[in-house]
Parts: sequence; structure tokens; C-alpha cells
Amino acid sequence: MTLTPVPFRQFVLKVHSRCDLACDHCYVYEHADTSWRGRPRHASDEVLAKAAERIGEHARAHRLPAVHVVLHGGEPLLAGPARLRRAAELLRAALPVGCTLDLRIHTNGVLLDREFCRLFDQVGIKVGISLDGDRAANDRHRRFADGRSSHAKVLAAVALLRESEFRHLYAGLLCTIDVENDPAAVLDALIELEPPRIDFLLPHATWDTPPKRPPGMGRTPYADWLIAVYDRWTAAGRPVPVRIFESVHRTLRGRTSLTESLGLDPADLVVIETDGELEQADSLKTAYDGAPATGFDIFAHSLDEVARHPGMMERQSGLAGLSTDCRACPVVRSCGGGLYAHRYRGDGSGFANPSVFCGDLMKLITTIRDLAPGPAGIPEQSVPVEPVLTEAQLDELAHGYGSAPTVTALAAAQLGLTRRLLAAVAAGRAETAEAWELLTALDAKAPRALDAALAHPYVRAWAVRCLNGEPGADLGALAGTAAVAALRAGVDFELELPVHEGALRLPGLGRVLLDRAGATARVTGDAGGFTVRTAAAPLRIDWDTPNTPNTADTAEGGPWQPVRRLVLAGGWTVALEDTDPQRDSHQWPVAGRLTGAEVLDWAGPLQEAWELIRRDLPGYAPGIRAGLGTVTPLTAGPEGRDISAASRQAFGAVGIARPATAPILALLVAHEFQHVKLGAVLDFHDLYDPADDRLFHAPWRPDPRPLEGLLQGTYAHLAVTEFWATRVRAYDGLRSDAADAARLQLATWRAHTVDSVAVLAGSGSLTALGERFAAGMRATAEPWLAVPVGEQAERRAREAAAENLARWRARSGRTAPAGT
Repeated sequence: MTLTPVPFRQFVLKVHSRCDLACDHCYVYEHADTSWRGRPRHASDEVLAKAAERIGEHARAHRLPAVHVVLHGGEPLLAGPARLRRAAELLRAALPVGCTLDLRIHTNGVLLDREFCRLFDQVGIKVGISLDGDRAANDRHRRFADGRSSHAKVLAAVALLRESEFRHLYAGLLCTIDVENDPAAVLDALIELEPPRIDFLLPHATWDTPPKRPPGMGRTPYADWLIAVYDRWTAAGRPVPVRIFESVHRTLRGRTSLTESLGLDPADLVVIETDGELEQADSLKTAYDGAPATGFDIFAHSLDEVARHPGMMERQSGLAGLSTDCRACPVVRSCGGGLYAHRYRGDGSGFANPSVFCGDLMKLITTIRDLAPGPAGIPEQSVPVEPVLTEAQLDELAHGYGSAPTVTALAAAQLGLTRRLLAAVAAGRAETAEAWELLTALDAKAPRALDAALAHPYVRAWAVRCLNGEPGADLGALAGTAAVAALRAGVDFELELPVHEGALRLPGLGRVLLDRAGATARVTGDAGGFTVRTAAAPLRIDWDTPNTPNTADTAEGGPWQPVRRLVLAGGWTVALEDTDPQRDSHQWPVAGRLTGAEVLDWAGPLQEAWELIRRDLPGYAPGIRAGLGTVTPLTAGPEGRDISAASRQAFGAVGIARPATAPILALLVAHEFQHVKLGAVLDFHDLYDPADDRLFHAPWRPDPRPLEGLLQGTYAHLAVTEFWATRVRAYDGLRSDAADAARLQLATWRAHTVDSVAVLAGSGSLTALGERFAAGMRATAEPWLAVPVGEQAERRAREAAAENLARWRARSGRTAPAGT
């Protein structure tokens, strides 16, 4: 299989090539590579402008939702405020609309002052500080050339970032491990500085220049040191995220790593030097002189050309790019062979070796695995990765809303997650090789068609089931997704697809009913349709015949059963998904194949519901139109009960049993899409402490709820409350059963929502972003308290809430509604 280069999403921009410290473990000046001697001291305006242009060009070509740029050196602060301002302005101006810039600077901190901090506040640069622990640990390596300590100046820099004015700029601390330093003292010193994150970095070394292993420390001193830190960190309640530990936790569960030194994720980073030369990762400077060089520069070459450099491709080849020993290792999916540079041996084998820290990584990973056992699949709660939303977009969502660009950014992040999940499913499995080869070819030839296929909500649900080893997770189904992508692209293909219960399924397009119960069928496709070959006569499905997968045709009969799509006035297209077996991801039973009459029964109410949403919930409508493309019909619930659901693993879909009225359908759509949005946020951002296992009172339920359940319900009820507030305003001055019912609903749901926000805010378990969400929800909900509903509605709502609380107390055995 030919590997398609992964687009670069991370860029290290060298703005200065000299340093004001003389750290003896520095890979730039103290290891094998000497290219720094011939570099310009700082990047010129011409280099900065062309670098920004190339990054913007690359982001536009690959439709990247975000890029991450680190201003680096040497010591980047030596470039001065004017040059750093210029770099930030050029980068932001060059990116296409909709692409977010995550801009950071990595510095030793000794020059950081208030002027720099004010500049970084103005241009949006976050600051990471290198610090190796307490003074004794830091001074072991990080000194000035004359031997003076840098520790006091670094602490002063961190103190600036901890001030309320600049706290939002504080990105974290980077600590290079020295096993002769006291691990407990190092961790305590770093935690005392309240960093948003800590990175512990193994010292750069190769098989030719191995890391120091002091006498008496055993064969795995780096593992032992990190395990001591891990134990102390865990005992302290994990007060701050530690990237290496989080990455081990994630990769043990089949998820992506947060660092290039662990896991099998393809490398997506390129370095731009002060003279405009394009290089591989800086860590390669420790291997041999010239190791990072590519021979490319920003003036003569595009970033796509650099991505095809053999060294870049090697670092994107996952399991296939590792040594034989690594591929056979039981922890390879967590370790990933370690940092690429650490595998180097100058005996002709190059990088085709295990890491020089192999034994340490094995011991660290297996120890953490044994200390924190759990399922090997994908956890419901995600550990955050790099931000996918801007501050403004997070504020939109915190208030309950979400514009089309914001929801589109969420969808793009979910698509990236789906891609990584599929890669994890397919990695190293012979039964998926044929489908994976077609998918990677389409990624290069027809990426939009591939994205459309992978955006089908239940592709991710299937991948998660596979990784968790759940029932209904047939690896052969990957071929169905590959076939859909090829059919959308209109390219020729041939694949073996599974047949289950007499049906061959094309996720998001439909299914073919066959007259046999065989295990597989051979499918060939082209621009006009596809042919299914089994032991029976070949079956041809042409797109130019009725009931194609791109129409809402309701004709009955025939072997091809497409997913029907309703194109509603007002710009919303929604699929009624009744063919994909993975649609059973919702908590309620799904309906079977809809008849033509049943499709029409959905079409009218959905159109009316959409018109109501646009009129009565204008803050929610753009996000729904941008992000909700699938409604899965559910079986009807008990008489008088409306049934709906959302699945954390199926972004873009909701399940609904068609209610009696269009207004209730509008309410269910808005309610469930709130869950969809918040679930997508939680995939990438921590809003609360996942270690908090207390149960809380939710005023709308008799059973105690975990913190996330309370958060999800409160967030969904923002839309519910606004729906009823709008209807109460429409009934202003009118008396009728419908008006009285609306007033009771508003009185009930606004009280529930405001009370639950208060419980969340007082839980003590929200992160800073979670507190921001609580404040946003409160700001949205509190004005509805002023909408008059009358004393009768208020009284009935209070009585119902008191009855609910009594049931909750009886069920939980608690006397207070706070967390237990």
C-alpha cells in the first residue's frame, strides 16, 4: 500500500538561532548537528513572510481547521518584541477563513518581562517555559555561560504568567529528566507553580551516545524516576495534567497520543529554520550532523513537497516503519518505538532499531497499565488534545448556542477523530488491508468524497465498537465505508463486502437485499453505479434509475434500498437513516425500514419543525443546519411518552420516535442536538474532573446522576427552556389550555436549569473552562426567570420539583441534593 503523506498541522518556526543560556543537555548546540553555526541569528522579514505564506497555502489546500505554530530558537525572546509581533501578524493574516491559529512560544524565560507579556496578550501567543524543577535540579544543566544560575529569573517569568492579567498566556512547563535529581522534589517544585500542563522529556540520546545510567540505579533508571513521579502525582490527586502519563493512559486504550515520543500516530510536524530551510524534527540533531535536513526551503518548495521527503514519510508509516523487534512487542501501540531520534545507531541500521530507552518505556507503560487497569477500547470520556475551537467559539457554546462556523469546526474535529479511529482499527490487520488501501488512495485523489463517507455518523460508532471488542463489530464493514467513498468519488473499484442477514450495506447510502445468505459479495463500482456479484447472477445498480442514493424517492420494492434524504425549505437537508445496523447506537430500539408512506409522514412534520426552529430558536438553527444531517427513526415509546436520544459516538445524528406534533418534534431535535454538541466539546476539552465519581440530584430525574450526566442535561435544557419561553411570549395575555401548559413548562424548566447550573458551579470539580461554561449557561438562563408565567404555574412547578426531590431522597438515601 502506498502511503499518502499526512498534512502538516504543527510548525516550529525558528525566529532566533542563538541562546542566552549554555545548557549542557541542549540538542541544538551540544549534540551532533552543527548547522546552527551557519544560520542567520534571526529570521528576516522575508523569511517570516514566506513562512506564513507557505503555512497558509498548506492549510488552504488541505482544509485544515487549525494549525499549531511554535516560535522557537535558540532562545526566541532574543528576536525582540517587534520581530515576534511581525511573525504573529503575518501568520494570522495568511491563514484562510475558518482555520484557527494556535500560536505559542517556547522559552527559557530569563528575558520574559511585562512588555513581552503585554505583546503576547495583544497578538495571542501562549508561553511555555523550560524549567527542570527546584533550584538544585534546574542548575544542574540550565546555567548561563559563566556558570550563574538561571533559576531565579525563570521563577520571576513564571510569576508574571501566574498574575491574573497574564494567566491565560501560561501554556505550561517543560522539564528535561535527569535521574540524579530527586523526582519528588522536582514534581513538587513544578506543581507549586500551578502550570496548566507539565511535559517531562527524556534527555536526547542514541545508541551511539546513550543516556547516562548512574551506577546503582539499575537498568531502567528513567522508568523508575518517572514511576516515582507518577506515584506522587497520583497520590496528590493528579493536580495538573502531565502529558507523558496522559499519553500512556490514552494509547493503552487505543487512542491517540499527545506527544510524538509515544504512540503510532503519524508525525505531522515540520521545522522552518531562520534561513528558511525546512527540516524534520529538531530532536534529530542528536543523531548525526545534518540528520534533520531535507534539502528543501520555503522559497523554492511547497510544504507538500517536504511531506513527501523519505524521512517525513518514514515517520508517518506507523507500525510498518518500526523494527522487527518493535513490531513484535506487546506494548508497541503505546510505545510506538519511542521518539524517532532515539532509535538511531550508526552501524548502518540507522533508525531501524528500538529506542535507546526501550527497557525504560516498557517498564513505565506496563507499570501504569497494571496500576490503572481498564478496558482496552475507547473510553467515553476523552482526554483533551490541542484546541480545536477559538475562544470566541467556546464562548458561543458555553452560552448554549453555536454558529454554523463553530459547529462546522466541531464537525471537522470529529472527522479527524474518526480518521484516527479507523486507522487504529485497520492497523496491522490483514482482513482490512484491501479496504484500507482504497481509502488511502482516495485520501489523495478524492479527499472530499472520503470526508463525506467518513462524516456518516455511524462510521465512528462502528470503529469504537471494533476497538472495544463489542458485538456487531465486523472488521469487514470497513470495506463498506471504502466502497461508499469510491462511489461518491465516481472512481472505479473492486472490493469484497460482507453480507449480513441477506443484506449488503453501504453506510450512509443504503443497502442491497440479496437472495442469499452468503458471508461476502464482490462489488465493483464506477461513475454510473455498482455491480454486486455472488453465486447468483450479477446485480447492477445504476444511479440514473429511480431510487438512487441521492434522492428522497419513496418507491417501494426492488433490491436497492437507499437512505432517503429530505431537502427542506430553509436550507436543511436531513437523512432518514433506516438501513445502517450501527444506528442502534442510541439507547432506544430503532425502527425498521420505513415505507414510502412513512417517509412522507416524516417529511411534513420535519419541515414544519424546521420552520419553528428557525423562527423560535434562531440561536440554535444555524448550528443544527450545519451539524445535524441524520435523524434515525426509533420505535414508539409507551403511550404519551416522547422518545429521543443522542449517542456520544455518533456526531451528526439524533434518534427520535416521531411525535404527535411538529412543535414537539422541533423541541426534540433542538434538545438532542445540544447533547451532540456538548459531547463533541468533551471529546477535546475537559470541563470537569473525571475522577469525581459523586452522584448529584438532577431536578428532572428521580435517580442520582454523575457529574457529566448533570452537565449534559443542564446544557440540553437551555434549548428546552428557550423553546417554552418563546411560546409563552407568543401567548402573552391569552388564556387557553395550550397557553397554561406552556407557562407550566417554562416555570419548570427554567427552575431546573438555573438550579442545576448552581449545583455544577458549586461542585468544586469544574475546570476553568467548565466554570466558563457554567457562567455562560447561567447568563443565558437567568433572563428567562423574568418572563411572567403566573402564580399557578410557579406553584405547580415548585410542587413537582419538591415531589421529585422527595423521590430522589428516597431512592438515594440522602437528605440533601448536593453531590454524595
